Amino acid sequence: MALLEILAVFVVGFVSGTVVRWFAGLAALVALVLVVLGVTTVQIGLLNHVLQQYYVGNELLFISGFLFGIDAEQTKAVVERRGASD
Repeated sequence: MALLEILAVFVVGFVSGTVVRWFAGLAALVALVLVVLGVTTVQIGLLNHVLQQYYVGNELLFISGFLFGIDAEQTKAVVERRGASD
């Protein structure tokens, strides 16, 4: 896997984590509605291609970016506190 692809997967995970942090309640509600309505089973060619090409096999990289995105503000605050105490 090329470095550019690795960075792209990580950035997508980071952005996804940030968005979920901002809109976690709304995202959970929308996901629940989509599952109940069965909309998540719709086959979308472009989406399937992107998932198969870049996401499958890179789940851990995506998750790491996702978790960094979720915890970015807390991590920044801890780093700033540690820097101020030195």
